[in-house]
Amino acid sequence: MTDLPAQAPEPAISRAPRWVPSLIWVVPLVAALVGISLLVHEIRNAGPTIEITFATAEGIEPGKTKVKFKSVDIGNVTAVRLSEDRTAAVVEIALNQSAEDFAVADSRFWVVRPRLAGATVSGLGTLLSGVYIGVDAGKSGEKRTRFKGLEQPPAVSSDVPGTRYVLHAEDIGSLDVGSPVYFRRLQAGQVERFALDPDGRRITVGVFVRAPYDGFVTQRTRFWHASGIDMSFDASGFKLRTQSLTTIVAGGIAFEPPRGEDDDPHAADGTSFALAASYDAAIKTPDGEPQTVLIRFTDSVRGLAAGAPVDFRGVTIGSVRDVRLVYDEKTDTYVAPVTAVIYPERLGEAAPKASGAPVSVAERLVKRGLRAQLKTGNLITGQLYVSLDFHPEAPAAHARADADGTIEVPAIPGELGELQASVRAILKKIEAVPFEELGHEAQRTLVTLNKTLARLDTTLANTDSKLLPELRDSLRTISATLAGDSPTQQDTRAALRAMTDAARSLKALADGIDRNPESLLRGRRNDR
Repeated sequence: MTDLPAQAPEPAISRAPRWVPSLIWVVPLVAALVGISLLVHEIRNAGPTIEITFATAEGIEPGKTKVKFKSVDIGNVTAVRLSEDRTAAVVEIALNQSAEDFAVADSRFWVVRPRLAGATVSGLGTLLSGVYIGVDAGKSGEKRTRFKGLEQPPAVSSDVPGTRYVLHAEDIGSLDVGSPVYFRRLQAGQVERFALDPDGRRITVGVFVRAPYDGFVTQRTRFWHASGIDMSFDASGFKLRTQSLTTIVAGGIAFEPPRGEDDDPHAADGTSFALAASYDAAIKTPDGEPQTVLIRFTDSVRGLAAGAPVDFRGVTIGSVRDVRLVYDEKTDTYVAPVTAVIYPERLGEAAPKASGAPVSVAERLVKRGLRAQLKTGNLITGQLYVSLDFHPEAPAAHARADADGTIEVPAIPGELGELQASVRAILKKIEAVPFEELGHEAQRTLVTLNKTLARLDTTLANTDSKLLPELRDSLRTISATLAGDSPTQQDTRAALRAMTDAARSLKALADGIDRNPESLLRGRRNDR
């Protein structure tokens, strides 16, 4: 019988110890929790993402450049890239949740960096801290995420109380963005913008007038260039006018409401005004509708330049715009067409009230003798101006109108032309004198005179030889008669004595009558 194997002993079973995490895992766990909390906080506090287009991204760095409003951080630059057409830089900005109201249509963004504009220096703090993006909060309710950045900071923040106006000028002068606007030499605002009109004829300037100065801007307020020094020297004397030292360097604008019109209504926001070139031009009577006139002068226009006044009996009603010189084939001479702009309303009540087209009114005035004439405005500088006045004695003429509405007014010779015409007339008369015939006649007269003088000399010689001895004997006889105690001399003396006695008697008689005038009636009184 086979022996069975012995039963194996049961193994001893023991439980493995429970795993205990190491403390080393606490650090990443805490870091993960902090990151998650920051992510959640960032997501919860994240504001809108906007894009701003600038001409250049100079100084802007993603992750470093901040967006600030009144020196408070409201966002960060997250990325910078080129635009699709490669003409600008697109800056992506993540705004804070608290700055969500800045993403509206009228918000303005610009890069703050050191700038020197006129007499103003800004952005010096960025030399150490680096550039940042400034923002001017808008008030619109329209949300927007794409903006076009400003290349220059706005002159006035949108939260400053005031009113904006539009000015139209012939040229910009020395104005710039930020140039001051003055009211009675107090800075009342600034120039915000300027642009050339599409037709290229005028400049549109946007100005902002702060409160309370905007309350003095009425519908008839006059604006003028206060840039530099307004100096003039003309027939009325020397004038010098300026607003401040700043306007001399950087330019400026001044305004003033018309005097004596306190009831003039206030000008609303966006009202347009004309920007005059000077104070004198601004205070003139309102221009009204301009009328272009053409005057053809045949005399010299030396001293007449663009801007010279057009005068009507002492009132400036316009100015010269252009002076040219052209050849007239009909007369085979050179003429000077002068184009001027006049404002009939400057004449006030004296303005022509006749109805009809301007050319018909001009024709009636020309028939009455209206003519243009060049006159000297300054004897020292020789400047000329155009004078319009009535000259009934002028030759008949007509007013004509071109296709563009320009009216041609006839001209007469100016003061210098009249003087030259008088001189020419005198010279013609002198030329008409027959000097050669007069010379021959004078020569014949001189020959005859010489012969007469010769005969006179002969006569006098005969007179000296015959008459002088007889005259000498007569004088001797008279001298002998009057000399010594001749009878004639004695008779003469006796006659003189008698005349003396008679004179004395007459004097005594006159004295007696003067003392006793009644003696003429009663006779001489007997003295007892």
